[in-house]
Parts: sequence; structure tokens; C-alpha cells
Amino acid sequence: MDNAKNPIYARNTLEFVTVALEYCAFVEKAGEKGRFPFVDKATKLLPLLYLKAVLLPDVETDDFFEPEMCITEEMYESVRTEIASVMEDKDTYLDTFHTDMAYSDTPIAASISENLADVYQDVGNFVSLFREGNEEVMLQAIALCSQNFREYWGQQVLNALKALHSLRYGDETLRDENEER
Repeated sequence: MDNAKNPIYARNTLEFVTVALEYCAFVEKAGEKGRFPFVDKATKLLPLLYLKAVLLPDVETDDFFEPEMCITEEMYESVRTEIASVMEDKDTYLDTFHTDMAYSDTPIAASISENLADVYQDVGNFVSLFREGNEEVMLQAIALCSQNFREYWGQQVLNALKALHSLRYGDETLRDENEER
């Protein structure tokens, strides 16, 4: 395939790869700075990740493609736990978009750490597959990531972002934490 027309080398794909790598590095090191810096960067990085995912080129999926996923349950749990420890009592929020909400009279609790770890799982697997350098695998990684974004992790980004936005711009204790630094 001609590189000029190959979705692997499209500007939007390469920009998504760049943001995806930054996101993975960010959540893997979530506990290194503190809550306010984490929330501040997340409110900037998540919209960019969402936008770049929306702009990924359309790639036809191969129904027989079964990728080897590299993000293990231990890696997922490590990221989730790290974020939860940074967020502490601010990790949980009420989720109005939860699928079980249609059957519930009470709000459903969700967590920022779980949302972000779910995104990490799909985005990290994409990055791992893309790094293989095999063009067929790379094409299918784009297709799979786009599909998972539309069906699942795009909503996880938005849910977490809504909660993070509320903390970043509406929670005085979080602002006070930053001013104490």
C-alpha cells in the first residue's frame, strides 16, 4: 500500500499514537505528583485523547483478527490502584450514564480510577500492537481501537472528564491543596 494513502501513516493516526503514548505514561505514573497536578493534567489530556480517537481513519476490520493483548490484569489493577490512591476520597462520583441506571431508582456510584484504567487497557493494547511494526497488525489495531472507542472507552473518557472537571474547577478543597504547595 502506498504510504501516502496508508491509514497507518495518516497524520491523524500518528497524532493519536503520540497522545495515546502520553496517556499511558501519564496514568502509569499517576502517583508521582499529587492530586491537583494529576487532576489538572487529566482535564487537559483526556479531551485531546478523545478528539484524536474521533479523528482516527476508518479501517475495515478483519473478523478473524485475534490480537495478543499486552495489558494484563495486573497492569490494569496497578494503574487503577495508583489512580485511586491519588484521588483518595475524590475517586467516586455518581454516574448518570451507567447502563444499570435505567433499572435503578438510586444513583450508581462509579470511580475515576476505574474509568481511566479501562481507557488505559484499550489504549495500551493499541500502542503495544502498533509498536509491533507489522502493517496488517497496525491496521487492525486502528480498527479495533476505533471500534472499542465508539462502543466503550469513549464514554469512559467523558464520564471521568465530567467528574475531573467538577473537581478541578468546582472543588475548593482541591484548589486549596494546590495553593498549599
